[in-house]
Amino acid sequence: MGIVSHDHFQGQVAIVTGAGQGIGFEIVKALCEHGASVVLNDLDKDLAQRAADKIDRQGFNCVAMAGDVSEPGFIAEMVNTTVERFGKLTMIVANAGITKFGSFLEYPAESLQQVLQLNLVGSFLFAQAAARQMVKQESGGSIVFMSSVTGHQAHKDLVVYGMTKAALEMLAKGLVVELSEHKISINAIAPGATLTERTLEDPNYVATWSRLTPTGRPGEVQDIANAALFLLSPASRQITGQTIVVDGGWSCVSPSPY
Repeated sequence: MGIVSHDHFQGQVAIVTGAGQGIGFEIVKALCEHGASVVLNDLDKDLAQRAADKIDRQGFNCVAMAGDVSEPGFIAEMVNTTVERFGKLTMIVANAGITKFGSFLEYPAESLQQVLQLNLVGSFLFAQAAARQMVKQESGGSIVFMSSVTGHQAHKDLVVYGMTKAALEMLAKGLVVELSEHKISINAIAPGATLTERTLEDPNYVATWSRLTPTGRPGEVQDIANAALFLLSPASRQITGQTIVVDGGWSCVSPSPY
């Protein structure tokens, strides 16, 4: 038996945002395989439903709920619907986020607001709504934010995105002060180069990041899901306010892809 066992997630209920594909989908699948009931959120209704159906066909308990997790009203609805359906909420992964590339001197205010609203404000409000429910239940819980190595090392044309990801890591630290007494842990994961549907649109992605990453390969979505399972499980019960960097050692040496 591994450090994270199937028993850890039996009877647990999670929400994972931005989970129609890529890292979010893999986290949902891993949680379901380990016995949790999961609400799979994505902005794209069809994508969310296809993803949930794919997991359900394997005999697991996954429900799609499409909507914009930068909107406070939808966040409240999603948490309330989860509790009505499953009776509680014990884990969340705030995975939804957007990237809008652009140089600092020419970056439009509209793009700035969009990235801040989803990556930072949406994650804050989602964690707040979930934590309120966990406090009400008096049974503790786990919150995981999805950061990025761009919150640790500067990247060309990603100053705004990196700024939001660094802020999420500070948010995880700050919430330790207020939520630890309620037995709620708060951590973050900072993926490096990872193979997803989006990154594989670049035909040079694998070759470039295999060359730049000390382990000789970019990450896979399973690598990030494994970190999420650990942080959401009792195996990490004394870990809170921390960020796990999953980047194959790239941020230790930080060679630029440009």
